[in-house]
Amino acid sequence: MSGTFRAVRVKEFGGPEVLAIEEVETPSPQKGQVVVDIKAAGVNPVDTYIRAGSYPRKPDLPWTPGSDGAGVISAVGDDVSSFKVGDRVFLTGAVTGTYAEKAVCGESQVHALPDSLGFEEGAAIFVPYYTAYQALFHRGDAKPGDTVFVHGGSGGVGVSAIQLALLRGHTVIATAGTEEGLQLLKGLGVHLTLNHRSASYIDELRAFVAPKQGVDVVLEMLANVNLATDTTILNPRGRIVVIGSRGPTQIDARFLMMANSDVRGMSLFGSTDEEFAIMHQKIGELLASASIKPIVGKQFRLDEAAQAHDFIINPPAGATGKVVLIP
Repeated sequence: MSGTFRAVRVKEFGGPEVLAIEEVETPSPQKGQVVVDIKAAGVNPVDTYIRAGSYPRKPDLPWTPGSDGAGVISAVGDDVSSFKVGDRVFLTGAVTGTYAEKAVCGESQVHALPDSLGFEEGAAIFVPYYTAYQALFHRGDAKPGDTVFVHGGSGGVGVSAIQLALLRGHTVIATAGTEEGLQLLKGLGVHLTLNHRSASYIDELRAFVAPKQGVDVVLEMLANVNLATDTTILNPRGRIVVIGSRGPTQIDARFLMMANSDVRGMSLFGSTDEEFAIMHQKIGELLASASIKPIVGKQFRLDEAAQAHDFIINPPAGATGKVVLIP
């Protein structure tokens, strides 16, 4: 293949301003690889941590961010048997990063995008739904009859977790910080919606679950702010799964001791091959049956990647759903 395409490149770790558009030589797929013309790329908080250099896993520079995306296969390498040029796909990772007009992927990183979903929705599948599945079922060990509390439910991972938990028949409590977010949660079918900016929202949660003392699983999106509170609202042997945190925190471990409960960290990219295989199968089945549907929020152009990073870390009032870039 010849020619060039546009890609976001990071040459040094730092603030959003280090995200720059460059012309990159069009790649040729190697054995077992495909090239995807990216129609939409997902933006995730972890992308901002990696860009800033604060994430434990640091890529070699220069680096193109992004593991979420959707598009059309434009080239196929040798020994690729499951896909052909022209296939619509969503990505579960990429060799070269998805903040670009093209991305090289291994055959195992591309999956058929249902006709019922647009590319923007396809870019909102991988990190949100796989993170939610890993947190709920592999790390949180959610069991039939459990009450699940999604502490921060209006973003991409929160929405995905709510959909998955409701499909399994769990009682779901979730928070948002704006009226728009609360309306989104109600529309999803959440049993109890709470405004986490209200001083009384934990009291409202306790009243809802009474006579139980709390919930069975907490999915925590901002542990540096909320973890201490989470430890006080667990049923015996309850589990807190930390999905996001932006700094250190302090807790009173006696609450965990008294409830025989625990705090579990998680990273999607630390999932085992077996866990990924389960998630590919289960989420693929749910997509094929239209049982889940990604909710897309704010969209930015590729050359607005810096604004997208600022937006996802400092969202304005009313921001909901998955943030995507459109090349």
